[in-house]
Amino acid sequence: MLNGRELATFRRQLLGWFREFQRDLPWRRTTDPYRIWLSEIMLQQTRVAAAIPYYERFLQSFPDVHALAAAPQEEVLRLWSGLGYYSRARNVQKAAQQIVAKHRGFFPTRLDDALVLPGIGNYTAAAILSIAFGENSPRSTATSRASLHVSARFAATSASHSVGKSCKKKRITCSNRNTRAIGTKP
Repeated sequence: MLNGRELATFRRQLLGWFREFQRDLPWRRTTDPYRIWLSEIMLQQTRVAAAIPYYERFLQSFPDVHALAAAPQEEVLRLWSGLGYYSRARNVQKAAQQIVAKHRGFFPTRLDDALVLPGIGNYTAAAILSIAFGENSPRSTATSRASLHVSARFAATSASHSVGKSCKKKRITCSNRNTRAIGTKP
């Protein structure tokens, strides 16, 4: 376990590494909660490279939450086709309709309000609120889960943790080929 000074040094090095080597992803260029929300949902069970073209096409057809809420469900499912897990698309549209009806088209800024939206659990809500609004909730699991992933990779170890309702346990297995020292290119 790292002590306070070591942890602060590790944090600085990790953030420096991320700033230098992070991938340029379209949802990282915005603080728009609608776009961040779509990316978070699309990235569930989907590789980043596969999600990018779907994300861009989806935004061309549904540039805002109002357009998504009003769209025919068949069109939403057609544009989602190939990403799989179609309940995600149906939930995104149901949530968009609730956001328009109950929040005047603005994504909720409170964790409790975001959690009642279809298809949004603790991790997704915390990630959206953190990225879009800078919200850090003590109930947030996003930071602790992300920290676990980084720590496991850094230590090149395995860790078990609970990942929510749909999956009771998930193994994070790290090998030397997946682990990079801070300061080296990914």
